[in-house]
Amino acid sequence: MGKSETMVGAILPGNSTVELRRFEVPKPGHGQVLLKTKSSTICGSDIRAIYREHLGKGPEGYQGVIAGHEPAGQVVETGPGLKRFKVGDRVIVYHISGCGVCHDCRMGYMISCSSSLRAAYGWQRDGGMAPYILADEKDLVALPDSLSYTDGAQVACGFGTVYEALVKIGVSGTDAVLVVGLGPVGLAALMLAKAMGAHFLVGVETQKERVELARKLGLASEVIEPGPDSLARLKELTGGRGFERTVDCSAHADGRALAIRAARQWGKIALVGEGGTVSFNPSPDIIHDQKTIFGSWVTSIWRMEELVERLDRWGIHPESLVTHRFSLEKAGEAYQLMASGRCGKVAVAFDEEVK
Repeated sequence: MGKSETMVGAILPGNSTVELRRFEVPKPGHGQVLLKTKSSTICGSDIRAIYREHLGKGPEGYQGVIAGHEPAGQVVETGPGLKRFKVGDRVIVYHISGCGVCHDCRMGYMISCSSSLRAAYGWQRDGGMAPYILADEKDLVALPDSLSYTDGAQVACGFGTVYEALVKIGVSGTDAVLVVGLGPVGLAALMLAKAMGAHFLVGVETQKERVELARKLGLASEVIEPGPDSLARLKELTGGRGFERTVDCSAHADGRALAIRAARQWGKIALVGEGGTVSFNPSPDIIHDQKTIFGSWVTSIWRMEELVERLDRWGIHPESLVTHRFSLEKAGEAYQLMASGRCGKVAVAFDEEVK
């Protein structure tokens, strides 16, 4: 790959638009690889915190780099010092590159890296909305042949985030599970909870396209629309007792409160959706019913590897949540659609992944 070669990449100015610019194709240094991007999906966090407006400030904010923190691709060039991966390998990129030596990095949770060296792909360093990505070997997860690149791209954030939350609250075949908010993350929660053994799954969602997708894929026993009688309806569905496990993916104050109040005695609640607020009454809503609320932010790289193994074993394909694919040249349309919410998952796909 010559230094003079260039490529087109998408950046997010912060005014609900996408700008395509030309960049030099990077060269991998020590411990780095150059990936040929195969698929890059769009995360709701990008819409909330970068696409509409740049919410983060200073070094933690968006730095005007190539967007996209959910990429998967193939190694096409390597720098010196690699220990595991080689040219031709299919890989997922864990989307935060941590320092590697702080406490959280040593646990595999680079999302919580406390060093000033922390850099997220698509936020502080170039991400997946370009034909090539420069990545550190330590940030890679192997993608088996049984999973497509678009499957792998979603593992990089959405599915990994949900899997972490479901493991924290201990979803199993004994549980009735409620998921509030059926965007791509909520749909992933239903898909994984079902694979983990839950037989009675209920969703809450307003967007008809997402309700229809949940029903089409057979992910929920019931999907209801939020409203003044939502809690009563959910209690009715569970014989008046509520759900053993609930997950909020809506980031809406009413949605979070519903997830808390619809949990049964000794229930466990995971808050996953970013932003917003919530109001509840500690004694009747939590303390007296012995409930536990878990906060869950992304996942660790070792658990992401575990999830890939489980997806392979379960025969689950995150790609089934993708309702729209776009070429890089139409990235503006892709982000606009994702921002509208009138879709499932949206992918910017390259080469053979474009369908």
